[in-house]
Amino acid sequence: QVHVVESGGGLVQAGGSLRLSCAASGSTSSLRTIGWYRQAPGKQRDLVAVIYNDGTSTYAESVKGRFTISRDNAKNTVYLQMNSLKPDDTAVYYCNAVYQYWASRAQTWGQGTQVTVSS
Repeated sequence: QVHVVESGGGLVQAGGSLRLSCAASGSTSSLRTIGWYRQAPGKQRDLVAVIYNDGTSTYAESVKGRFTISRDNAKNTVYLQMNSLKPDDTAVYYCNAVYQYWASRAQTWGQGTQVTVSS
C-alpha cells in the first residue's frame, strides 16, 4: 500500500507563492499517478494538477501558467509550486496517489493542507 502526507500550506497575500509537498511512503514502486486536488468551503473537490509516471502532467485551466507540478523520484515526493496566487485559490489542498494493488488500481488521500490567499 501507499501513504501520502502533505505539507507546505499557509497564509499568503495575493500575488505571492507557496510550494506544497506530497511525500509518498510504502510501496512507492507501484505508484501510477500523484495529483493535487483542492476543496473550498461548500464546493466539491476538484483536480488541480496531476503528474504521471512518464513525467507528463495535466493542469486545471484555472491554474495553467501559474502552478507547476514536479517530482523528485529519489525522495518519493511531488511538489506543487504555486505562483501568482489569487484569493480564489484558497482551499484545502489534498494529495492523491493512484497505485497498482494486485490486479487493480487503488488510491489514497492525504489529510490535506490549508492554503489561504488574502486580498
